[in-house]
Amino acid sequence: MVGSAIVRKLKKDGYSNLVLRTSKELDLRNQEAVSAFFASEKPEYVFLAAAKVGGIHANNVYRAEFLYDNMMIQNNVIHQSYVQGVKKLLFLGSSCIYPKNAPQPMKEEHLLTGVLEPTNEPYAIAKIAGIKMVENYARQYSCNFTAAMPTNLYGPNDNYNLENSHVLPALLRKMHLANCLEQNDWKRIRADIHKNGLGNVDASSTEEDILTTLSKYGINQRHTTSVEIWGTGSPLREFLHVDDLAEACYFIMQEYNSPQFLNVGSGSEISIKDLAHLIKETVGFNGELVFNSDKPDGTPRKLMDSGKLTNFGWSNQINLNAGIRSTYHSVKTSV
Repeated sequence: MVGSAIVRKLKKDGYSNLVLRTSKELDLRNQEAVSAFFASEKPEYVFLAAAKVGGIHANNVYRAEFLYDNMMIQNNVIHQSYVQGVKKLLFLGSSCIYPKNAPQPMKEEHLLTGVLEPTNEPYAIAKIAGIKMVENYARQYSCNFTAAMPTNLYGPNDNYNLENSHVLPALLRKMHLANCLEQNDWKRIRADIHKNGLGNVDASSTEEDILTTLSKYGINQRHTTSVEIWGTGSPLREFLHVDDLAEACYFIMQEYNSPQFLNVGSGSEISIKDLAHLIKETVGFNGELVFNSDKPDGTPRKLMDSGKLTNFGWSNQINLNAGIRSTYHSVKTSV
């Protein structure tokens, strides 16, 4: 999602000499492969957006993978950027680097001042290591390396896999499928499954098998159609459209030359409950929302202070309502 948004921004501004690889073409966890790639291509500028990411469930279940994969990706890319004399590198992290009970809004100086949220601690530790790697390569080797910590992102090319997606795309897909159930629109349900997958069923499975699998993901059709949402709905979250992040990355690459990382956020927040109702209205789902308080809420509040970046001259342009509408309009054939 982030990489494609950055590419769209660069192409829009006339850049055509882009060195791109998919994860299937280049495994960034493989030290030898990354070394060979950098030696062959010798990129001048690097946007390091690659990472293994997911929501609360994925972070909590695949803890070792989130730590190992992200550490390997960033270690290999940052080190080879130094070895091959990259002019500038921008490393992208996440707002989960901050302590669970950090003061709000979270400032860059709050890093490493408290205990992390347990459900995403491995991912956070990996990203903190990336920040410190950038800082110390800059200090020891005088590299022009820096880092940006985006808040929660959404937009085109998001991940809609209900096993490991983040809250906004997960809710968007759940509401879409629930809306299809309300309308008895099995054609769209099967198209969605064909595009995005759904557990052990496929587009040719029976309706009964699909309904059983949907219920495992909290999408139920009993007296009324309902969608289950993890937690109480009370946690507050900040969201940023990925195209706004791409603008910020371009701005930082052009204007900012310090190893001190910067927060990148919208400056506004919304509860998970209100977000769910906003998505429900956007999708047109008329059923029931069920908040399961037996499931974890995650960090109570995550609002970032992006004042340092805005003082340099950047600010986001896409508000949440418009962003969700445009995202659903552009991807509803895929969710």
